[in-house]
Amino acid sequence: MKILTGSCRLYTAKWYSLLCFSVLLATTAGAQKKDTISYIQTLDITSGKIDTVLAVHEHYEAPNWHPGGYLLMNKAGRLYKLDLATKAITPLNTGAAIECNNDHGFSPDKKWLAISSNNRKDTSNKPYHSAVYILPIEGGEPKLLTQYSPSYWHGWSMDGKTLAYCAERNNNYDIYTISVNGGEEKRLTSTDSLDDGPDYSTDGKYIYFNSYRTRHMQIWRMHTDGSQPEQLTFDDYSNWFAHPSPDNKWIVYIAYTTNERQSHLFGKQVKLRLMNLSDKSTKDLTPVFFGGQGTINVPSWSADSKKIAFVSYSVQ
Repeated sequence: MKILTGSCRLYTAKWYSLLCFSVLLATTAGAQKKDTISYIQTLDITSGKIDTVLAVHEHYEAPNWHPGGYLLMNKAGRLYKLDLATKAITPLNTGAAIECNNDHGFSPDKKWLAISSNNRKDTSNKPYHSAVYILPIEGGEPKLLTQYSPSYWHGWSMDGKTLAYCAERNNNYDIYTISVNGGEEKRLTSTDSLDDGPDYSTDGKYIYFNSYRTRHMQIWRMHTDGSQPEQLTFDDYSNWFAHPSPDNKWIVYIAYTTNERQSHLFGKQVKLRLMNLSDKSTKDLTPVFFGGQGTINVPSWSADSKKIAFVSYSVQ
């Protein structure tokens, strides 16, 4: 198992997964082709039992768990549905959005899908043009919501009216929200470091996120208007992408075992951790495994709050 680092660095830009994976392959030593195996897995948070739904010689990322019995994932700019019963993988029609990254997820009523994809009409001179779109859950032509890029979706408010995302404006990444109907965006954070991964609690009270504002990546939460930020983790891991459970009792997040500063690269030693929101206690859900970017970027809880979906990897 070879750990790749490539040149994907989030302190200069939030790389989206299609470009990041291309860089990782291109920087692998030697001319021999390297194959990624994606282990698409589910984990029972009570028993700790991990089931491998599918192991495939392709690079899949970021499973969303739909109560209709499938996982939605991205691969090479497109979205795919994995049927949990049959293990069949089928593409989802996203219209003109054919450069999707690993920031996507469902509306609270599970009738709509938010995606982040390269906006080909963006004429700015920025190197990354990810924008936030919505489309019906069955697929179709997406509607552009964000006027500026790069923007990366991460959360949907429980009333279905607002989307939260990470965006770079004026050379800094912060957290923003926007109406499901589009319009003006609202900036919620204004630190001089990366704030990322905003995800709403199901009680409508908080947005959970990760931040480098203390010069170490930790999990935070704030009220949905951006007020009263509160740090939740204080350890030596680099902690990313906190996702509250549907019953609002837990958050699951990914912890890099080494200090990655403002980066969340593919090909690192990571583990999944669980926080009990009643007393803020934490525990490991998994042993350390090979993963990182693509493992659990987006909400992936089962509807009953008993399991999560994630992806681990190996590289041959």
